[in-house]
Amino acid sequence: MPAKYERRNLLRTVYSLQLRDHPSLATAVDVRFVLCNVTNPVDAVLVSLEAIRYDDVIVLDCAENMDGGKTYDFFSTAARAFPNGTYDYVMKADDDTYLLLPALAAWLSGAAREDAYLGLQMPCDTENFYPFPPFMSGMGYALSWDLVAWVATSETSRRDRVGPEDMWTGRWLNFAGKAKNRYDGAPRMYNYRGDSPANCFRRDFHPDTIAVHMLKDDKRWAETLQYFNATAALPPSGLYHLP
Repeated sequence: MPAKYERRNLLRTVYSLQLRDHPSLATAVDVRFVLCNVTNPVDAVLVSLEAIRYDDVIVLDCAENMDGGKTYDFFSTAARAFPNGTYDYVMKADDDTYLLLPALAAWLSGAAREDAYLGLQMPCDTENFYPFPPFMSGMGYALSWDLVAWVATSETSRRDRVGPEDMWTGRWLNFAGKAKNRYDGAPRMYNYRGDSPANCFRRDFHPDTIAVHMLKDDKRWAETLQYFNATAALPPSGLYHLP
């Protein structure tokens, strides 16, 4: 959302450091922040500064929403805005998800380039989810470019865009017989566990992680970043004293 400046700053920082440490990914991965129309005049000025400075902001022509069609508008805009061949995949991810970009890129490199749908497949059990055809969790899922282009032109998605966005993306693809190449990221994609019991979508940190979800506050982010050694490259200096 437009006013979440601190979260965008955090995400820009962690992803820019990952790309710096893995230069081969710098030309392979673009991270962008997707907003709907910015209606607050204060946000309009500050978001404009971000767009000038970082060139990583996309503002869709929609009212800000989570399950009112924003994901459809995102995929449709991407298909129109970028020439075919610019990207192999487009991924939608929540702003409380931490992606390990090298692991993500390696996973994608082994996947099909067409008719591909990647993420944490749900439902993964019957205890926590009511019966629903398979879909990829909204924490972060990727579509191959041909499926992004299909979403942008399909009457199936255009007419049925309002609903839980991750379920609805799966619903479009299931209804149309699309995404025959499906890749389940379990157990490498999961929700932050904390003190909650582990299950098929929530687990402890693990070195082979692709994505951690449900990082709702700074404490969870700090714990996650510490586990994955995000501050390991901090150089010694007499100008700061950090543990």
